[in-house]
Amino acid sequence: MNQRGVTLWFTGLSGAGKTTISRAVAEKLRSLNYGIEILDGDIVRQNLTKGLGFSKEDRDENIRRIGFVAHLLTRNGVIVLVSAISPYREIRQEVREKIGNFIEVFVNAPLEVCEGRDVKGLYKRARAGEIKRFTGIDDPYEAPLKPEVECRTDLEDLDESVNKVFNKLTELGYISN
Repeated sequence: MNQRGVTLWFTGLSGAGKTTISRAVAEKLRSLNYGIEILDGDIVRQNLTKGLGFSKEDRDENIRRIGFVAHLLTRNGVIVLVSAISPYREIRQEVREKIGNFIEVFVNAPLEVCEGRDVKGLYKRARAGEIKRFTGIDDPYEAPLKPEVECRTDLEDLDESVNKVFNKLTELGYISN
């Protein structure tokens, strides 16, 4: 494999489109024969970080563990696509510094749009008080201040978002078109 490793860190509220965009980027990268790995927050929580709750400390530990795996893969030349809410700036910065080759992708959609897309019914349950510490409802989401890429999923279609990510990967020399 003759490629530079990099972690694409997709962050945003639940329902913003992180998984959708990261899967589309992964599919396009695979079609171009790049070696990739996807670390989806929901899947990681079921396997790697099972048992962690949703306190700030547990959320930070969840992100550290995802970051550790992303770091190992990145330093071995893999393009890693992480899709995780990762609501706190400080821990995202910590992981960025550890990984080094890191592109933050802010998948941005207003809360009301995310609630309207609530395919899992999580916002409804959080509003009803059934889920405590839900990001965007009763727990904060700290938006990135200077992401390398911002995808406004309420204003652009999937292809536009994917192209923004590809343009940044090309600009930074991780892929060539």
